[in-house]
Amino acid sequence: MLDKALMDILACPKCKGDVEYNNRKNGLLCPACQLEYPIRDDIPVMLIDEAKDLSA
Repeated sequence: MLDKALMDILACPKCKGDVEYNNRKNGLLCPACQLEYPIRDDIPVMLIDEAKDLSA
């Protein structure tokens, strides 16, 4: 899991909104954009092109 201080400053690169862990804790969700950003080797990949679209 990511450090609380890091989670406090992370934001969705698309809408600048808050992100939260997904159910499996292997990705970060943006509820507003319905995007899931992966976490690889304990590093969040906060790139819009890498995000999974959950709205479909």
